[in-house]
Amino acid sequence: MATIKDIAKLAGVSIATVSRVLNYDTTLSVSDDTKKRIFEAAEELSYKKKPIRKQDVGKIAVLQWYTEKEELEDLYYMSIRLGVENRCRQLGMDTAKYFQDNFEDLKEDDIQGLIAIGKFSSKQVNDLVKITENIVFVDTSPDEDRFDSIVIDFEKSTRKVLDYFIEKGHKQIGYIGGREGFKDKTSIIEDPRELTFKGYLAEKGILTEAFMYQGAFSVDDGHSLMKKAIQEHGDNLPTAIFAGNDSIAVGALRALMEEGISVPGRVNIIGVNDISVSKYVFPALSTVKVYTELMGETAVDTLVERIEGRKTAKKIFIATKLIIRNSSF
Repeated sequence: MATIKDIAKLAGVSIATVSRVLNYDTTLSVSDDTKKRIFEAAEELSYKKKPIRKQDVGKIAVLQWYTEKEELEDLYYMSIRLGVENRCRQLGMDTAKYFQDNFEDLKEDDIQGLIAIGKFSSKQVNDLVKITENIVFVDTSPDEDRFDSIVIDFEKSTRKVLDYFIEKGHKQIGYIGGREGFKDKTSIIEDPRELTFKGYLAEKGILTEAFMYQGAFSVDDGHSLMKKAIQEHGDNLPTAIFAGNDSIAVGALRALMEEGISVPGRVNIIGVNDISVSKYVFPALSTVKVYTELMGETAVDTLVERIEGRKTAKKIFIATKLIIRNSSF
């Protein structure tokens, strides 16, 4: 595992700055550019270097459904994007990068294929098809009979976490998750982690809906929602919390520490994604590892196949793994 010193050297900042950024220290004043350099350095150091072999398929576009600023709040999508870009470098492929706030520029570019990272409404998908038919969607599957997609089975991942908690004897289990909407504001997106959490614990007869909280998939909302749960439940606070992603989990950890609540002594926390910062927060975060680098690599390889003539759509599920660190028993 790369050390904080390694990350500091690559990002060109001090070790103290890296440590505080990775722990989302709100008292630290640094620019978004500095945060981005640190997060990208942490991700880059986690990747295995592979030899370059030239792939002549023309220029491809990488579209992130977030803005650059939003991407800093949810490193899951940044990590997928970097996986895509690293694979393209390995293949010697030309790429153009676009975010939600410069999406219109994509329409003017001459591209052979597109990797769309995130969630896109029907209208947005139709707009993308006008640019190119060669599209791979990552983290969503808008039409599996028509488009290639690389996805995670979040229902299965959620059950992994809940089974682990139940095996450890937890009966009071809480949830702090996020809700998202399409960027064109056409609708709210149902989250499979929330739906599975509610349905699975109801089947087990141990669901307490008062222990469920929803906000955004951000550190700030993880912090504020955990504070709200502490205030509302006091001594009856759940003994285990499933966080919808690692950013939420990091914020929840900070709130528990501020209130003097022991983790994992009093409350266990498990997140989702295993973003690069998860190893560096205190206590180190237990999480469901999502192989974001592999998602990005697979998206590129799948797009190359499509450009080279494959007609039948593929929907590829990438496996996950529960990783237990110091935030849970």
